[in-house]
Amino acid sequence: MIFSPSPDRRLQLRLSERRWLLIAGDVLAVLIAVLIALFTWSVVGRYRFDLEFIWPRSFWFVVLVGLWLLLASANDFYDVRVLSNRAVTFQRLVVITLQLLVLYLIVFFLAGPLRLPRLFILYYGVASFVLIALFRLLNPALARWASARRRVLIVGTDEATAVIVSTIARYAGHVYDVRGIIGEIREGQTAIGDVPIRGTGKMLLRLARQEDVTELIVTSTHELDGETFQGVMDAYEAGLTIVPMPLLYERLTGQVPVEYVMKNWSVVLPIEGGSIFNLYALFKRVLDVLLALVGFAVFLLLLPLLALLIKLDSPGSVFYSQERVGLNGRIFRIYKFRSMRADAEAQTGAVFSQEGDPRVTRVGRVMRKTRLDELPQLINVLRGDMSIVGPRPERPEHVRRLVEKIPFYRTRHVIRPGLTGWAQVRYNYGSTDEDALVKLQYDLYYIRHQSLALDLNIIVRTIGKIIKMSGV
Repeated sequence: MIFSPSPDRRLQLRLSERRWLLIAGDVLAVLIAVLIALFTWSVVGRYRFDLEFIWPRSFWFVVLVGLWLLLASANDFYDVRVLSNRAVTFQRLVVITLQLLVLYLIVFFLAGPLRLPRLFILYYGVASFVLIALFRLLNPALARWASARRRVLIVGTDEATAVIVSTIARYAGHVYDVRGIIGEIREGQTAIGDVPIRGTGKMLLRLARQEDVTELIVTSTHELDGETFQGVMDAYEAGLTIVPMPLLYERLTGQVPVEYVMKNWSVVLPIEGGSIFNLYALFKRVLDVLLALVGFAVFLLLLPLLALLIKLDSPGSVFYSQERVGLNGRIFRIYKFRSMRADAEAQTGAVFSQEGDPRVTRVGRVMRKTRLDELPQLINVLRGDMSIVGPRPERPEHVRRLVEKIPFYRTRHVIRPGLTGWAQVRYNYGSTDEDALVKLQYDLYYIRHQSLALDLNIIVRTIGKIIKMSGV
């Protein structure tokens, strides 16, 4: 018998389906806003608003939708943590609109006179802000038929269960309604977190029907006893969605939980693997070279001033070189502007830099906050040692220790390291082995989901961090 939710209950959309519903609504709002802006332009300029006026300017529909999606993604506008807080949602909407206006102003002045319309983007900014804000305000009413929280059961009573229970409560309590836990009941244990243990595997399907559950979150397929495994299979045959805990954790946090994937390499390696028909690697390399050449021009302009300041601030060389571990574990030398005393590691050897590190010079502190000390690494990008985006390369001394301590740490080396990465834009500066574990979880997420869209997302976030001077 195929299981189906109660007919009097609203549709329980998946997390990805809710996100796509919001994206579709926002894109529609952007398209309407472009049309409103074009209409306003025609009225102010006293043009006839018809297809002859719209067609030569139709590229704005594509450009502004693309910019909206890029900036919205870079500002986590579709992140579950943002979606659950209306105040934060509107704050991000203001930020995205301002970022778009500033970006347009920069391009406008660089493009020269009469190349771009003056007030069109202002008309668009106002219209898109109002329309998207209204859509988010009215969304619960417009989508009431699909606004019910998704009812789920968690299968398993191991440590990973406690992690996913707390993760759902923290990030997606407005999306998931956890009705209980199925698994082995240990002595004195009746709940994990605030979620009760409801029974064993033989009760799974009956409980799922009783609670109108549409999804099972399985914490570990390796440790399921025969009875629980059979219950999961019965539920799957009845039409319930089965989601492994690591995949749900990844969707909610942007991290791969390496401590809980056991020996399941498929969860940490790239989703599709390599292919001769996948042009991403070629496009990524072209983007690397283009951005590195632009950045190198900036590097040459700033070099005399930075070199003088570094020399005046403290004795020692202008540049600093270190060995780092790159693609496939190959050792290469990385180049930086010197930001610490020349004898910074004379007493300690190779150690992580700390926040407020006393070894950092006055000029070095400013360079590190603005990431200017990393500019010489553009040479490494042009040489092919590094990419613009990827896991930050680590020193061999740290890698040898972390490979022994952290599962799957070597997986970071299956792609080129980067000037910036997913871990750098999503996590604060790390100075301990525990921080290295968290950063690895973000790096593995990037490795599994590599795309030009994600690369552009990270680049935009990095620019934001540079402007905020949030380096250490």
